Amino acid sequence: MSAEEKKIPYKIYLSENEIPTQYYNVRADMKKKPAPLLNPATHQPVTKDDLRPVFCDDLIDQELNNTDAYIDIPQEIQDFYKMYRPSPLVRAYCLEEKLQTPAKIYYKFEGNNTSGSHKLNSAIAQAYYAKKQGLKGVTTETGAGQWGTALSMACAYFGLDCKVYMVKVSYEQKPFRREVMRTYGASVTPSPSMETEIGKKINAEHPGTTGSLGCAISEAVEVATTNEGYRYVLGSVLNQVVLHQSIIGLETRAAMDKYGIDPDIIIGCAGGGSNLGGLVSPFAGEMLRGEKNYEIIAVEPASCPSLTRGKYLYDFCDTGEVCPLAKMYTLGSQFIPSPNHAGGLRYHGMSPIVSELHDQGIIKARSYEQTQVFEAAEKFARCEGILPAPESSHAIKAAVDEALKCKETGEEKTILFGLTGTGYFDMTAYQQFNDKTMTDYVPTDEDLQAGFDAIPKFPGNEL
Repeated sequence: MSAEEKKIPYKIYLSENEIPTQYYNVRADMKKKPAPLLNPATHQPVTKDDLRPVFCDDLIDQELNNTDAYIDIPQEIQDFYKMYRPSPLVRAYCLEEKLQTPAKIYYKFEGNNTSGSHKLNSAIAQAYYAKKQGLKGVTTETGAGQWGTALSMACAYFGLDCKVYMVKVSYEQKPFRREVMRTYGASVTPSPSMETEIGKKINAEHPGTTGSLGCAISEAVEVATTNEGYRYVLGSVLNQVVLHQSIIGLETRAAMDKYGIDPDIIIGCAGGGSNLGGLVSPFAGEMLRGEKNYEIIAVEPASCPSLTRGKYLYDFCDTGEVCPLAKMYTLGSQFIPSPNHAGGLRYHGMSPIVSELHDQGIIKARSYEQTQVFEAAEKFARCEGILPAPESSHAIKAAVDEALKCKETGEEKTILFGLTGTGYFDMTAYQQFNDKTMTDYVPTDEDLQAGFDAIPKFPGNEL
Protein backbone atom coordinates (compact mmCIF):
# COMPACT_ATOMS: atom_id res chain seq x y z
CA MET A 1 0.00 0.00 0.00
CA SER A 2 1.46 3.37 -0.98
CA ALA A 3 1.82 6.38 1.30
CA GLU A 4 -1.08 8.03 -0.56
CA GLU A 5 -3.38 5.05 0.06
CA LYS A 6 -2.65 4.66 3.75
CA LYS A 7 -3.04 7.31 6.42
CA ILE A 8 0.39 8.07 7.82
CA PRO A 9 0.34 8.44 11.63
CA TYR A 10 1.67 11.47 13.44
CA LYS A 11 4.51 9.39 14.81
CA ILE A 12 6.13 6.45 13.07
CA TYR A 13 7.90 4.15 15.50
CA LEU A 14 10.09 1.18 14.88
CA SER A 15 9.87 -1.67 17.37
CA GLU A 16 12.66 -2.25 19.87
CA ASN A 17 13.77 -5.23 17.78
CA GLU A 18 14.15 -2.99 14.73
CA ILE A 19 16.85 -0.77 16.24
CA PRO A 20 19.89 -1.10 13.95
CA THR A 21 22.56 -3.53 15.15
CA GLN A 22 25.24 -2.08 12.86
CA TYR A 23 26.44 1.44 12.11
CA TYR A 24 26.70 2.53 8.46
CA ASN A 25 30.05 3.90 7.26
CA VAL A 26 29.33 6.13 4.25
CA ARG A 27 33.05 6.36 3.46
CA ALA A 28 32.89 2.81 2.10
CA ASP A 29 30.63 4.02 -0.73
CA MET A 30 32.63 7.17 -1.49
CA LYS A 31 34.84 6.68 -4.53
CA LYS A 32 36.77 9.77 -3.49
CA LYS A 33 37.36 9.37 0.24
CA PRO A 34 37.72 12.18 2.75
CA ALA A 35 41.35 13.24 2.93
CA PRO A 36 43.32 11.59 5.76
CA LEU A 37 44.27 13.38 8.94
CA LEU A 38 47.84 14.67 8.78
CA ASN A 39 50.57 14.81 11.38
CA PRO A 40 51.14 18.59 11.77
CA ALA A 41 54.90 18.13 12.08
CA THR A 42 55.49 15.86 9.07
CA HIS A 43 52.34 16.54 6.98
CA GLN A 44 52.10 12.76 6.50
CA PRO A 45 48.90 10.77 7.15
CA VAL A 46 48.53 9.94 10.83
CA THR A 47 48.96 6.37 11.99
CA LYS A 48 47.28 4.52 14.81
CA ASP A 49 50.40 5.05 16.91
CA ASP A 50 50.15 8.83 16.30
CA LEU A 51 46.58 8.88 17.63
CA ARG A 52 46.96 6.39 20.48
CA PRO A 53 47.98 8.98 23.14
CA VAL A 54 44.79 10.95 22.42
CA PHE A 55 42.00 8.51 21.48
CA CYS A 56 40.80 5.06 22.57
CA ASP A 57 42.21 2.20 20.48
CA ASP A 58 38.89 0.89 19.12
CA LEU A 59 37.78 4.41 18.23
CA ILE A 60 41.01 4.97 16.30
CA ASP A 61 40.19 1.88 14.23
CA GLN A 62 36.77 3.35 13.45
CA GLU A 63 38.28 6.73 12.66
CA LEU A 64 40.65 5.25 10.08
CA ASN A 65 38.24 2.70 8.57
CA ASN A 66 37.39 3.72 4.99
CA THR A 67 36.38 0.29 3.68
CA ASP A 68 33.82 -1.48 5.87
CA ALA A 69 30.29 -0.32 5.03
CA TYR A 70 28.80 -1.77 8.23
CA ILE A 71 30.35 -1.99 11.70
CA ASP A 72 28.72 -4.00 14.49
CA ILE A 73 27.25 -2.16 17.46
CA PRO A 74 28.37 -3.95 20.67
CA GLN A 75 25.54 -5.51 22.67
CA GLU A 76 26.19 -3.25 25.68
CA ILE A 77 25.60 -0.18 23.50
CA GLN A 78 22.50 -1.75 21.93
CA ASP A 79 21.11 -2.38 25.42
CA PHE A 80 21.65 1.27 26.40
CA TYR A 81 20.05 2.50 23.18
CA LYS A 82 16.87 0.62 24.09
CA MET A 83 16.30 3.06 26.96
CA TYR A 84 15.48 5.86 24.49
CA ARG A 85 15.62 4.43 20.99
CA PRO A 86 14.13 4.06 18.49
CA SER A 87 13.34 7.75 18.32
CA PRO A 88 10.13 8.82 16.54
CA LEU A 89 9.80 10.00 12.97
CA VAL A 90 7.03 12.62 13.16
CA ARG A 91 4.72 13.91 10.44
CA ALA A 92 4.39 17.65 11.03
CA TYR A 93 0.71 17.85 10.13
CA CYS A 94 0.10 20.95 12.26
CA LEU A 95 3.02 22.83 10.72
CA GLU A 96 1.84 21.85 7.23
CA GLU A 97 -1.61 23.23 8.04
CA LYS A 98 -0.19 26.45 9.46
CA LEU A 99 1.90 27.01 6.33
CA GLN A 100 -0.92 25.97 4.00
CA THR A 101 1.62 24.04 1.96
CA PRO A 102 1.14 20.98 -0.23
CA ALA A 103 4.50 19.73 1.01
CA LYS A 104 4.68 16.80 3.39
CA ILE A 105 7.02 17.56 6.30
CA TYR A 106 8.66 14.95 8.53
CA TYR A 107 11.17 15.35 11.33
CA LYS A 108 13.31 12.82 13.15
CA PHE A 109 13.13 13.81 16.82
CA GLU A 110 16.33 13.14 18.79
CA GLY A 111 15.45 15.11 21.95
CA ASN A 112 13.58 12.34 23.79
CA ASN A 113 16.32 11.56 26.32
CA THR A 114 17.61 13.36 29.40
CA SER A 115 20.56 14.89 27.55
CA GLY A 116 17.99 16.50 25.25
CA SER A 117 19.78 15.78 21.98
CA HIS A 118 21.28 13.30 19.53
CA LYS A 119 24.66 13.54 21.27
CA LEU A 120 23.96 10.54 23.50
CA ASN A 121 24.18 8.22 20.48
CA SER A 122 27.94 8.75 20.26
CA ALA A 123 28.62 9.53 23.93
CA ILE A 124 27.57 6.07 25.08
CA ALA A 125 29.66 4.43 22.34
CA GLN A 126 32.78 6.41 23.20
CA ALA A 127 32.35 5.82 26.93
CA TYR A 128 31.89 2.10 26.28
CA TYR A 129 35.18 1.84 24.39
CA ALA A 130 36.99 3.84 27.08
CA LYS A 131 35.66 1.47 29.76
CA LYS A 132 36.57 -1.55 27.64
CA GLN A 133 40.14 -0.25 27.43
CA GLY A 134 40.31 0.05 31.23
CA LEU A 135 40.67 3.83 31.38
CA LYS A 136 40.00 5.98 34.45
CA GLY A 137 38.15 8.66 32.56
CA VAL A 138 37.83 10.94 29.57
CA THR A 139 38.12 14.64 28.78
CA THR A 140 36.10 16.66 26.31
CA GLU A 141 34.86 20.07 25.22
CA THR A 142 31.30 21.24 24.87
CA GLY A 143 29.70 24.28 23.25
CA ALA A 144 26.05 24.71 24.13
CA GLY A 145 26.36 21.79 26.54
CA GLN A 146 24.41 19.01 24.84
CA TRP A 147 27.55 16.95 24.24
CA GLY A 148 28.90 17.51 27.75
CA THR A 149 25.53 16.54 29.20
CA ALA A 150 25.36 13.37 27.11
CA LEU A 151 28.93 12.36 27.92
CA SER A 152 28.45 12.94 31.65
CA MET A 153 25.44 10.60 31.53
CA ALA A 154 27.38 7.97 29.61
CA CYS A 155 30.37 8.18 31.96
CA ALA A 156 28.11 7.85 34.99
CA TYR A 157 26.61 4.71 33.42
CA PHE A 158 30.04 3.11 32.97
CA GLY A 159 31.67 4.53 36.12
CA LEU A 160 34.18 6.78 34.36
CA ASP A 161 35.51 10.18 35.43
CA CYS A 162 34.45 12.98 33.07
CA LYS A 163 36.23 16.33 32.70
CA VAL A 164 34.39 18.88 30.55
CA TYR A 165 35.76 22.16 29.18
CA MET A 166 32.75 24.30 28.29
CA VAL A 167 32.99 27.32 25.98
CA LYS A 168 32.94 30.29 28.37
CA VAL A 169 30.02 32.12 26.77
CA SER A 170 27.86 28.99 26.97
CA TYR A 171 29.05 28.29 30.53
CA GLU A 172 27.65 31.71 31.45
CA GLN A 173 24.53 31.63 29.23
CA LYS A 174 23.46 28.06 30.01
CA PRO A 175 23.96 27.40 33.74
CA PHE A 176 21.24 24.76 33.92
CA ARG A 177 22.89 22.49 31.36
CA ARG A 178 26.14 22.94 33.26
CA GLU A 179 24.41 21.81 36.46
CA VAL A 180 23.00 18.71 34.77
CA MET A 181 26.57 17.73 33.90
CA ARG A 182 27.66 18.23 37.49
CA THR A 183 24.67 16.22 38.73
CA TYR A 184 25.90 13.29 36.64
CA GLY A 185 29.35 13.63 38.22
CA ALA A 186 31.30 15.62 35.63
CA SER A 187 33.65 18.48 36.46
CA VAL A 188 32.87 21.51 34.28
CA THR A 189 35.42 24.24 33.58
CA PRO A 190 34.80 27.42 31.54
CA SER A 191 37.17 27.63 28.57
CA PRO A 192 39.62 29.16 28.02
CA SER A 193 40.65 28.57 31.64
CA MET A 194 43.77 29.28 33.66
CA GLU A 195 44.12 25.57 34.51
CA THR A 196 46.02 24.56 31.36
CA GLU A 197 49.05 25.93 29.59
CA ILE A 198 47.05 26.36 26.38
CA GLY A 199 44.23 28.11 28.26
CA LYS A 200 46.69 30.57 29.80
CA LYS A 201 48.21 31.26 26.39
CA ILE A 202 44.84 31.90 24.73
CA ASN A 203 43.74 34.20 27.56
CA ALA A 204 46.97 36.15 27.27
CA GLU A 205 46.61 36.54 23.50
CA HIS A 206 42.86 37.27 23.57
CA PRO A 207 42.02 39.07 26.84
CA GLY A 208 38.34 38.85 27.70
CA THR A 209 37.62 36.22 25.04
CA THR A 210 34.30 34.40 25.27
CA GLY A 211 35.99 31.24 24.00
CA SER A 212 35.37 28.84 21.17
CA LEU A 213 35.09 25.11 20.62
CA GLY A 214 38.61 25.20 19.20
CA CYS A 215 39.91 26.63 22.48
CA ALA A 216 38.04 24.06 24.58
CA ILE A 217 39.29 21.19 22.42
CA SER A 218 42.89 22.29 22.98
CA GLU A 219 42.44 22.33 26.75
CA ALA A 220 40.70 18.96 26.85
CA VAL A 221 43.41 17.34 24.71
CA GLU A 222 46.15 18.79 26.93
CA VAL A 223 44.53 17.37 30.05
CA ALA A 224 43.98 13.96 28.44
CA THR A 225 47.56 13.64 27.25
CA THR A 226 49.12 14.76 30.54
CA ASN A 227 47.05 12.55 32.88
CA GLU A 228 47.63 8.81 32.93
CA GLY A 229 44.54 6.69 32.28
CA TYR A 230 42.64 9.39 30.37
CA ARG A 231 41.77 9.84 26.72
CA TYR A 232 40.06 12.62 24.81
CA VAL A 233 36.64 12.15 23.21
CA LEU A 234 34.91 14.51 20.76
CA GLY A 235 31.21 15.07 20.17
CA SER A 236 31.30 15.99 16.48
CA VAL A 237 33.52 16.43 13.40
CA LEU A 238 35.39 13.10 13.57
CA ASN A 239 34.61 10.17 11.27
CA GLN A 240 33.89 7.93 14.27
CA VAL A 241 31.18 10.33 15.52
CA VAL A 242 29.42 10.51 12.15
CA LEU A 243 29.58 6.68 12.14
CA HIS A 244 27.83 6.44 15.53
CA GLN A 245 25.23 9.02 14.52
CA SER A 246 24.34 7.00 11.42
CA ILE A 247 21.84 5.23 13.65
CA ILE A 248 19.65 8.33 13.14
CA GLY A 249 19.58 7.95 9.36
CA LEU A 250 19.26 4.16 9.48
CA GLU A 251 16.20 4.38 11.73
CA THR A 252 14.73 7.15 9.57
CA ARG A 253 15.16 5.14 6.37
CA ALA A 254 13.58 2.06 8.00
CA ALA A 255 10.61 4.07 9.34
CA MET A 256 9.99 5.67 5.94
CA ASP A 257 10.20 2.31 4.22
CA LYS A 258 7.28 1.10 6.37
CA TYR A 259 5.02 3.55 4.56
CA GLY A 260 6.70 3.70 1.17
CA ILE A 261 7.97 7.25 1.75
CA ASP A 262 10.90 8.73 -0.12
CA PRO A 263 12.04 12.25 0.83
CA ASP A 264 12.77 14.77 -1.88
CA ILE A 265 14.66 17.14 0.43
CA ILE A 266 16.71 16.21 3.52
CA ILE A 267 17.79 19.01 5.88
CA GLY A 268 20.06 19.14 8.90
CA CYS A 269 21.69 21.85 10.97
CA ALA A 270 25.47 21.88 10.68
CA GLY A 271 28.12 22.91 13.17
CA GLY A 272 30.74 20.18 13.26
CA GLY A 273 28.64 17.87 11.11
CA SER A 274 27.75 14.92 13.35
CA ASN A 275 23.94 15.07 13.37
CA LEU A 276 23.78 16.09 9.72
CA GLY A 277 26.24 13.38 8.71
CA GLY A 278 24.38 10.80 10.76
CA LEU A 279 20.97 11.68 9.35
CA VAL A 280 22.01 11.84 5.71
CA SER A 281 24.62 9.07 5.55
CA PRO A 282 22.28 6.25 4.40
CA PHE A 283 20.62 8.57 1.87
CA ALA A 284 23.96 9.89 0.63
CA GLY A 285 25.05 6.28 0.26
CA GLU A 286 22.09 5.63 -2.03
CA MET A 287 23.13 8.64 -4.11
CA LEU A 288 26.76 7.54 -4.23
CA ARG A 289 25.68 4.07 -5.41
CA GLY A 290 23.46 5.60 -8.08
CA GLU A 291 20.26 4.21 -6.57
CA LYS A 292 18.38 7.40 -5.63
CA ASN A 293 18.63 11.16 -5.89
CA TYR A 294 17.88 13.60 -3.09
CA GLU A 295 18.44 17.27 -2.34
CA ILE A 296 20.47 17.38 0.87
CA ILE A 297 20.85 20.76 2.60
CA ALA A 298 23.22 21.65 5.44
CA VAL A 299 22.16 24.75 7.39
CA GLU A 300 24.61 26.77 9.46
CA PRO A 301 24.59 30.10 11.33
CA ALA A 302 25.62 33.14 9.31
CA SER A 303 27.89 34.05 12.22
CA CYS A 304 30.00 30.89 11.77
CA PRO A 305 29.68 30.01 8.06
CA SER A 306 32.30 27.31 7.47
CA LEU A 307 30.54 25.58 4.55
CA THR A 308 29.16 28.69 2.86
CA ARG A 309 32.17 31.00 3.24
CA GLY A 310 35.04 28.81 4.45
CA LYS A 311 38.03 27.39 2.59
CA TYR A 312 38.41 23.68 1.80
CA LEU A 313 41.92 23.18 3.13
CA TYR A 314 43.90 21.35 5.77
CA ASP A 315 43.65 23.12 9.10
CA PHE A 316 44.15 22.49 12.79
CA CYS A 317 41.13 21.06 14.56
CA ASP A 318 41.83 23.22 17.61
CA THR A 319 42.88 26.75 18.47
CA GLY A 320 45.94 25.62 20.40
CA GLU A 321 47.23 23.79 17.31
CA VAL A 322 48.03 20.54 19.11
CA CYS A 323 45.63 18.25 17.20
CA PRO A 324 46.16 16.66 13.75
CA LEU A 325 45.38 18.59 10.60
CA ALA A 326 42.06 17.78 8.93
CA LYS A 327 41.01 18.71 5.41
CA MET A 328 37.69 20.44 5.89
CA TYR A 329 35.76 23.56 5.12
CA THR A 330 37.26 25.90 7.68
CA LEU A 331 37.26 29.51 8.84
CA GLY A 332 40.68 29.02 10.41
CA SER A 333 41.44 27.55 13.81
CA GLN A 334 42.06 31.05 15.21
CA PHE A 335 38.58 32.24 14.21
CA ILE A 336 36.48 32.94 17.31
CA PRO A 337 32.82 33.42 16.40
CA SER A 338 30.51 35.96 17.94
CA PRO A 339 28.71 34.75 21.10
CA ASN A 340 25.51 33.73 19.31
CA HIS A 341 22.97 31.38 20.86
CA ALA A 342 23.53 28.46 18.48
CA GLY A 343 26.29 27.31 20.81
CA GLY A 344 26.59 23.87 19.24
CA LEU A 345 27.13 25.40 15.78
CA ARG A 346 30.14 27.55 16.59
CA TYR A 347 33.00 25.31 15.45
CA HIS A 348 35.44 26.80 12.96
CA GLY A 349 35.47 23.74 10.70
CA MET A 350 33.26 20.99 9.32
CA SER A 351 33.45 17.20 9.43
CA PRO A 352 35.82 15.85 6.74
CA ILE A 353 33.03 13.50 5.60
CA VAL A 354 30.48 16.30 5.29
CA SER A 355 33.11 18.56 3.72
CA GLU A 356 33.98 16.02 1.04
CA LEU A 357 30.31 15.28 0.30
CA HIS A 358 29.75 19.03 -0.02
CA ASP A 359 32.74 19.38 -2.32
CA GLN A 360 31.35 16.55 -4.48
CA GLY A 361 27.95 18.28 -4.71
CA ILE A 362 26.08 15.63 -2.70
CA ILE A 363 25.35 18.18 0.05
CA LYS A 364 24.35 21.81 -0.52
CA ALA A 365 24.72 24.51 2.14
CA ARG A 366 23.03 27.70 3.26
CA SER A 367 23.22 29.99 6.29
CA TYR A 368 20.74 32.06 8.34
CA GLU A 369 20.95 34.87 10.87
CA GLN A 370 19.78 33.96 14.35
CA THR A 371 16.66 36.16 14.51
CA GLN A 372 15.34 34.38 11.39
CA VAL A 373 16.05 31.08 13.06
CA PHE A 374 14.21 31.97 16.26
CA GLU A 375 11.20 33.17 14.27
CA ALA A 376 11.02 29.69 12.73
CA ALA A 377 11.52 28.10 16.16
CA GLU A 378 8.59 30.08 17.57
CA LYS A 379 6.36 29.06 14.67
CA PHE A 380 7.31 25.41 15.11
CA ALA A 381 6.83 25.44 18.89
CA ARG A 382 3.35 26.91 18.56
CA CYS A 383 2.37 24.29 15.98
CA GLU A 384 4.12 21.12 17.00
CA GLY A 385 4.33 21.49 20.78
CA ILE A 386 8.11 21.04 21.08
CA LEU A 387 10.45 23.87 22.06
CA PRO A 388 13.39 23.28 19.70
CA ALA A 389 17.05 23.88 20.42
CA PRO A 390 18.54 26.92 18.65
CA GLU A 391 20.79 24.56 16.67
CA SER A 392 17.86 22.44 15.46
CA SER A 393 15.93 25.55 14.55
CA HIS A 394 18.30 26.23 11.67
CA ALA A 395 16.94 23.07 10.03
CA ILE A 396 13.38 24.14 10.87
CA LYS A 397 13.94 27.48 9.16
CA ALA A 398 15.14 25.77 5.97
CA ALA A 399 12.27 23.27 6.06
CA VAL A 400 9.75 26.11 6.40
CA ASP A 401 11.35 27.95 3.49
CA GLU A 402 11.23 24.85 1.30
CA ALA A 403 7.60 24.20 2.26
CA LEU A 404 6.67 27.79 1.34
CA LYS A 405 8.38 27.33 -2.04
CA CYS A 406 6.08 24.34 -2.58
CA LYS A 407 3.12 26.56 -1.68
CA GLU A 408 4.17 28.97 -4.43
CA THR A 409 4.76 26.30 -7.07
CA GLY A 410 2.12 23.78 -6.05
CA GLU A 411 4.71 20.99 -5.85
CA GLU A 412 3.96 18.22 -3.35
CA LYS A 413 7.52 17.57 -2.21
CA THR A 414 8.37 15.46 0.83
CA ILE A 415 10.68 17.28 3.24
CA LEU A 416 12.63 15.52 5.99
CA PHE A 417 14.64 17.37 8.63
CA GLY A 418 16.50 16.48 11.78
CA LEU A 419 15.12 17.89 15.02
CA THR A 420 18.30 17.28 16.95
CA GLY A 421 17.23 18.41 20.40
CA THR A 422 15.10 20.50 22.71
CA GLY A 423 15.63 24.09 23.83
CA TYR A 424 14.45 23.95 27.42
CA PHE A 425 17.92 24.93 28.70
CA ASP A 426 18.16 27.77 26.17
CA MET A 427 15.67 30.13 27.75
CA THR A 428 18.12 33.04 27.91
CA ALA A 429 18.13 32.98 24.13
CA TYR A 430 14.35 32.74 23.92
CA GLN A 431 14.05 35.60 26.44
CA GLN A 432 16.21 37.83 24.25
CA PHE A 433 14.15 36.89 21.22
CA ASN A 434 10.86 37.59 23.03
CA ASP A 435 12.19 40.88 24.44
CA LYS A 436 13.37 41.86 20.95
CA THR A 437 16.90 42.44 22.20
CA MET A 438 18.41 39.70 20.07
CA THR A 439 20.91 40.90 17.49
CA ASP A 440 22.48 39.40 14.39
CA TYR A 441 26.12 39.37 13.52
CA VAL A 442 27.59 38.36 10.19
CA PRO A 443 31.41 38.43 9.96
CA THR A 444 32.85 40.68 7.30
CA ASP A 445 35.32 39.44 4.72
CA GLU A 446 38.01 41.17 6.77
CA ASP A 447 36.91 39.29 9.91
CA LEU A 448 37.18 35.99 8.08
CA GLN A 449 40.50 36.84 6.49
CA ALA A 450 42.18 36.96 9.90
CA GLY A 451 41.18 33.33 10.42
CA PHE A 452 42.22 32.31 6.91
CA ASP A 453 45.63 33.91 7.41
CA ALA A 454 46.32 31.47 10.27
CA ILE A 455 45.63 28.35 8.20
CA PRO A 456 48.92 26.42 7.91
CA LYS A 457 50.68 26.84 4.60
CA PHE A 458 52.57 23.97 3.00
CA PRO A 459 52.78 22.57 -0.55
CA GLY A 460 49.28 21.80 -1.81
CA ASN A 461 47.56 23.73 1.00
CA GLU A 462 47.78 27.29 -0.24
CA LEU A 463 44.79 29.63 -0.25
